[in-house]
Amino acid sequence: MDLVNHTWTQSFLLAGFTTTGALQPLAFLGTLCIYLLTLAGNLFIIVLVQADSRLSTPMYFFISALSFLELWYVSTTVPTLLHTLLHGRSPISPTVCFVQLYVFHSLGMTECYVLSVMALDRYLAICRPLHYHALMSRQVQLWLAGATWAAGFSAALVPASLTATLPFCLKEVAHYFCDLAPLMRLACVDTGWHVQVHIAVIGIINACNLVLILGLYGGILRAVLKLPSAASRAKAFSTCSSHITVVVLFFASAFIVYVGPPESLPEGTDKLLALVYTFLTPFLNPIIYTFRNKEVREAVRRVTQSIRAMMKRP
Repeated sequence: MDLVNHTWTQSFLLAGFTTTGALQPLAFLGTLCIYLLTLAGNLFIIVLVQADSRLSTPMYFFISALSFLELWYVSTTVPTLLHTLLHGRSPISPTVCFVQLYVFHSLGMTECYVLSVMALDRYLAICRPLHYHALMSRQVQLWLAGATWAAGFSAALVPASLTATLPFCLKEVAHYFCDLAPLMRLACVDTGWHVQVHIAVIGIINACNLVLILGLYGGILRAVLKLPSAASRAKAFSTCSSHITVVVLFFASAFIVYVGPPESLPEGTDKLLALVYTFLTPFLNPIIYTFRNKEVREAVRRVTQSIRAMMKRP
């Protein structure tokens, strides 16, 4: 790796993934296609929820809020991934690097809170059905959505600012975007204290949100098991299954990467795991919430019929 001065103004170098020969254009085109499908899928959910009045419920409001978040989340890292796949090692200025680091972790922590709010919504809908619409009014929905963003962007200030103030002696980032562990490996000083702070902040936020989600689903499970018919139990579980799938994908990979000593992962593993929560989860969310959801499929049919009827008008 190349040495640089402590007061340097040069760029970092993003190493990305090593692809050669025929694999390089294939990897680039495959990643680009999945990225465009991810943007289209999440935009589709946002537009559908706005277009169909029967989806004007708290559950679909938060699903569309998650899709809006995923648009920004995936766009924070995938452009640099595409650039490294196409051009190999790519320079990135310190300012852009640290902004990417902050925005990425802000959106990631915001997603933790959004997933908790979605679990709370399901808990109130199933366990407090008579008071559900009063407790989850439009004003409350907007307040919760805004609070998740404020909490996420506030919490990320600590790890991002600590990392940005480190003196760096090396410049090659062994990743396809600027993340905490790869950047700290480039520092001229011992970063053991920084690692402990990062694990504490990110670990506490992830753990608290996960415990809350598990607690809420524990209450949901008890309530569902008390329902008199198998059909009503199946319907209640179906409204939660999509959310549980997303929670498992997101939290499992995030815990492995961020809530543990960086040296515990074999070299290159963090890049592969990062693809799960930065790329795969945003891509799968629209699929999980659309194809496994009867209400969404019916909404697509209604909106399609409305568009056809409008086009046939003279």
